[in-house]
Amino acid sequence: MRGVGIVIVTGNSEGEIGACLDAALATGAEVVVVDNASTDQTRREVLRRPAARLIANPWNRGLAAGVNQGVGALGRPFVLLLDPDAVLLGGVAALVEALSEPAAAAAGGKLVDERGRWQAGLVVRRFPTPRALVFEVLGVNRLWPGNPVNRRYRCRDLNLDAAAEVDQPAGGFLMIRREIWQELGGFDEAFHPVWFEDTDFLKRVRQAGYRIHYLPSAAARRRGGRPPGGFSRQQSLFYWYDGLLKYSARHFGPPARWVICLAVMLRCVPQAVLGIFRPKGARRLAIHGRIIGLAARCLVSGRSGRASWSPMVAGW
Repeated sequence: MRGVGIVIVTGNSEGEIGACLDAALATGAEVVVVDNASTDQTRREVLRRPAARLIANPWNRGLAAGVNQGVGALGRPFVLLLDPDAVLLGGVAALVEALSEPAAAAAGGKLVDERGRWQAGLVVRRFPTPRALVFEVLGVNRLWPGNPVNRRYRCRDLNLDAAAEVDQPAGGFLMIRREIWQELGGFDEAFHPVWFEDTDFLKRVRQAGYRIHYLPSAAARRRGGRPPGGFSRQQSLFYWYDGLLKYSARHFGPPARWVICLAVMLRCVPQAVLGIFRPKGARRLAIHGRIIGLAARCLVSGRSGRASWSPMVAGW
C-alpha cells in the first residue's frame, strides 16, 4: 500500500509475531519490526519473512523508544503502529482516508478477540481524568465496572459501530501522520519501558489542536491476555504504576496529583503489609514497597522518577 508504513515493536513475541507479520505484509505496506532484545525465537520468525525489515536492539529500549526508532526508519507519510499480537483484518485504506484532512493527526479502528467479539473498553477510551485514575487504582472500576466514571472513561456510551472523533484509540492499532509525529516529537521515552506513552502522545495531539478519529471499518484481531513486552505480571504492575504517576505529574495540577498519589499509597500499603505475613511474601512486599516509593516522590516533588528494576526483583 503506497504511502503506508507499519511499525511493530516486539519483546519475546514468537507466538504471535508470525500471524501479525503475515497480515501486515499482505497489505503491501512497508513493515519495520523493532525487537527489544528478545530471548526467544522472535527474531527468527521475523527473518523468515525477508520483506519485513528487522531492527534488533541489543537491550530493551522500551516501547516508546522502539516506536520512535521504527517511525524514524520509515519515509512514509502514514505510519500504522501495531502490537505484535494484532492481526489486521482490513480497513487500512479507511484510516489513510481519514488522515487525509489537514486537521487529522491519528486514527484507530476496532479490536476483536479470537472469537470475533468486540474488545469493549480497549477499542477506544477518553483521556483519563483524576477521578478515573483513582477509581482504577482503588479497584472501583473492577468491582463496579458500570459506574458512571468508568462508563465515560471506557466509552461505554459510545456506539462502536459508528465512526466518531475520539480521544484515545488503542495504541496497539493506531495510524498517525508522520509530519505531526515529527512536530510533536513522537512518543516520550521517559515513559519507560511501557505504559501511558500512547495516552501522553494523544493528549499532546489534542492539546495541539489536531483531531483523532475512530473508524469501525478498520479492524484487527488481538489475542491480548499477557503483559506487554515479555515482562512478568509483577514487572508490568510496577511499570503501570510508574507510567500512571508520570502521566499524572505531567497533565494534572497539584491537588489532583496529590489525590492520585495518596490513592496509590492507600492501595499498595495493605498489599505490602500482607506480604510480611504470607509465605514467600517478600515479592509482594518488594513490589508494592517500590510503588509506594514512586508515589511518595511524586507527591512531594511532583516528579515520579525513572522506573528502575533492582537485581533482587528482576528475577521474578
